[in-house]
Amino acid sequence: MEFGSLILQMLVFPGLLFTAVVGLVTSWVDRKVTARVQMRVGPPFLQPFYDVLKLMIKETCIPAGTSRWLFLSAPLFGIAAVALASLLIWRAFIPLGQTFSGDIIVILYLLTIPAMAVILGSFASQNPLASLGGSREMKLMLAYELPFVLAILVPVIHTHSIRLFDMLAAAPAVAKPSGVIALVVAMVCMQAKLTLVPFDAPEAETELTGGAYVEYSGPLLGVFKLTRAMMLFTMPIFLVAVFCGGIAFGQGWLPILLGVLKYLGLVVAVVLIRNTAPRVRIDQAVKFFWGPMTLAAFAAIIAAFLGW
Repeated sequence: MEFGSLILQMLVFPGLLFTAVVGLVTSWVDRKVTARVQMRVGPPFLQPFYDVLKLMIKETCIPAGTSRWLFLSAPLFGIAAVALASLLIWRAFIPLGQTFSGDIIVILYLLTIPAMAVILGSFASQNPLASLGGSREMKLMLAYELPFVLAILVPVIHTHSIRLFDMLAAAPAVAKPSGVIALVVAMVCMQAKLTLVPFDAPEAETELTGGAYVEYSGPLLGVFKLTRAMMLFTMPIFLVAVFCGGIAFGQGWLPILLGVLKYLGLVVAVVLIRNTAPRVRIDQAVKFFWGPMTLAAFAAIIAAFLGW
């Protein structure tokens, strides 16, 4: 019975189906806020769902000479990883305590797999533009992962634990200066993890005509698009859980509302950065993350050790 309940959680709530639906709603929020910034009306509420559904009913074209198994399976690895990461995060929320020691490490690993899926799929397609996009994705991943992991170490130092439940039960990390610095670093790294402007060099429609996704079509492209929408939901909720106390269920409607507002605040911040910053070159991104962001993360770690 417990195994059946776990499968249901993985496929429905809070796993694949729940994350996909909320991710597409978050994608609509992204597009709506972007439209308002650009003084447009924006799409209707169900447009992201229509876009994915349209791709799901189209034909899949497989390039000649490609590694067929890798090309077809890469999108599935990405969507499975983000669904499992969301499941682990939400099991700490509803109800509290359904976590295990070291789940933060597992979540960090899972959140790297969607980018790795893009890299593998782009190289498997044998397309020069896709390979260039995959190369940029790889360099960007190597750049932002170091400061991102260092930023996550700050709440670990505060709580002396690598269990997500302990971070939710303790005082929010942003209550201290070190937590604020780490959150800022993590938000910038999140922008890169989502490959949004100014760190959208792997896709760069004006340069690479879609980059890593150029050879993907039909349901495979739909799965990649859905994975990105799910990441747009999972990454902010992860930062809310680690740095801001998460969403407190079972304590009335006000804590839930505050948790949702924290999440929406991070999403809106991501969208505003996307619409107000110019794209940077991949070498500039690497220098930025290995330079100022890494130094800021180290400063936050030192401050956390000092109790600040």
